[in-house]
Amino acid sequence: MKTVWFIGGMLSLAIGVLGIFLPLLPTVPLLLLAAFCFARSSQRMHDWLVQHPTLGPPIKDWNEKGAINPRAKRLATFSIAAVFGISIALGLRPILLVVQGATLCCVLVFIWSRPSD
Repeated sequence: MKTVWFIGGMLSLAIGVLGIFLPLLPTVPLLLLAAFCFARSSQRMHDWLVQHPTLGPPIKDWNEKGAINPRAKRLATFSIAAVFGISIALGLRPILLVVQGATLCCVLVFIWSRPSD
């Protein structure tokens, strides 16, 4: 079972790192998932990830305070607006836009209701 957790951690880490460069991929949630998986498979990888100078601070902020960095909140808001704008530009059916808009609003409420670090 440790192998499955390790593979999940590596996949989450790889996709999370891609999210640094591709704004539509959710970096921090994937890093949190990677830390979760590594905690169950490899203490060495978990410690490396949590102590990493770039990748570690968002994980520590979330684990210690449930906090999201203000810069990350702004970037997430921009990404959400961009995704919704693309949906409008693609001419999705109104019902889909309503469902997507409601879901994205809930996501924004969650993000902005978290404390800042």
